[in-house]
Amino acid sequence: MRILQVSAEIFPLLKTGGLADIAGALPLALAAAGQEVRVLLPGFPAILAGVKGLEPVADFQAPWGEPARLLKGHIATAGAPDVPTYVIEAPGLYNRPGNPYEDANRQPYADNHRRFALLGWAAARIAQGLDPEWAPELVHAHDWHAALAPAYLAFADWTGQPRVPSLYTIHNLAYQGVFPPWTFTELGLPHTAFQLNGLEYHGQVSFMKAGLFYADRLSTVSPTYAGEIQTPEQGFGLDGLLRSRSYTLHGILNAVDDAVWNPAADPLLAAPYDVRRPGGKTACKAALQQKLGLAVAPDAPLFVIVSRLTEQKGLPLLLEGLDALLAQGGQFALLGSGDGWLEDAFRRRAADAPDSVSVTIGYDEPLAHQLFGGSDVTLVPSLFEPCGLTQMYGLRYGSLPLVHRVGGLADTVVDTTLEDMAAGISTGFTFDDFSGEGYQRAMRRAFALYARPADWRRVRATAMRRPADWGTAAAKYIEVYKWALG
Repeated sequence: MRILQVSAEIFPLLKTGGLADIAGALPLALAAAGQEVRVLLPGFPAILAGVKGLEPVADFQAPWGEPARLLKGHIATAGAPDVPTYVIEAPGLYNRPGNPYEDANRQPYADNHRRFALLGWAAARIAQGLDPEWAPELVHAHDWHAALAPAYLAFADWTGQPRVPSLYTIHNLAYQGVFPPWTFTELGLPHTAFQLNGLEYHGQVSFMKAGLFYADRLSTVSPTYAGEIQTPEQGFGLDGLLRSRSYTLHGILNAVDDAVWNPAADPLLAAPYDVRRPGGKTACKAALQQKLGLAVAPDAPLFVIVSRLTEQKGLPLLLEGLDALLAQGGQFALLGSGDGWLEDAFRRRAADAPDSVSVTIGYDEPLAHQLFGGSDVTLVPSLFEPCGLTQMYGLRYGSLPLVHRVGGLADTVVDTTLEDMAAGISTGFTFDDFSGEGYQRAMRRAFALYARPADWRRVRATAMRRPADWGTAAAKYIEVYKWALG
């Protein structure tokens, strides 16, 4: 099948979160399964700089008349075929420094509706033959940034050519791309699209709703989350629409790119290790403690979190439980950025206990690898979590995840109950009640297991063996593509 994948970011060129990791790994897995995949990206500076061999394909216009150009090149990948790549060149929309979605004051750009409408518009134009040498049989749109692609495809004139269907993947229903009603006039869609059965959402324009309503098939990033988003509690106002389309909705668990996240061959670690030769993890922990200015204490369990700093990620639970963690002899390291009050609160805690608490504000890819490689426990206490890649990286690197049992966290982490340990399936620590007490009970279980080294090593080995390959996920996507084409 010829598949066009559409996303706003892609690893390793531009990454603000897990979307980039998935957008970078899935095309490689699909290509390895014999599919013909190309990706479409907005021409952000990092994208233009990273895509090799860019050449013009065609000039075209946005629905509101702004000129744009479609370029074609490739993303070079180590040990795998290059990924053929389309890039939209529109400097007035994309040539801005820093975060691709927000200005220097962390406010969404006022023209984001245009910037990402153009992404969906270009996808539909490519499906209709904008590149005379290649056209997709299916368009796979990711998250709200690409969500207008299914709408443009639904209203396209397919006279004389086969209609191109679409799959729309929800990465996080909480981020919906909602804009004022006047923006609809610039999108180039017929007025009939601005209604309850369309883009209209409480009088505003919802890009997310466009994808959910017009795509032929829907998917999200874990089986449990596929059920959760059909409930009022986690549906964010779209649960009714999702229930009405439940027959098209598939939960496909994300995976880990072994070429990037593999402690046996990770050049960013102080020493390699794997499940059969775990000794290198001790060296990684000592190197990490030294790098972060923590006490180099091999017997102190090191808890880490790599996350956006928002309440949704459960950060207040970590602040509330930090004294208890330190009182039991633990250490804590954080990497992330987000809400200012959380950044300030964690900075203060690091200043109060520099030997035991490390806080790094921002994102640092090498440090992220080193945190997983050198830590004992990876914290993911999210209020809700569509899939989560952090806990998967923790599993892969033998840093046992401690998670709130929701979404993909429930699908990937098995608690250290006596019966599950006896069955040899425990991989971490979970809690059901999203509260300080629920989180701290799970933390106490982590300390209790750490005090039993033989049991800890056994659970760690089970965690590191847990399969999380993209080949399995790609096979499930291919099955959904076939249903969409049918």
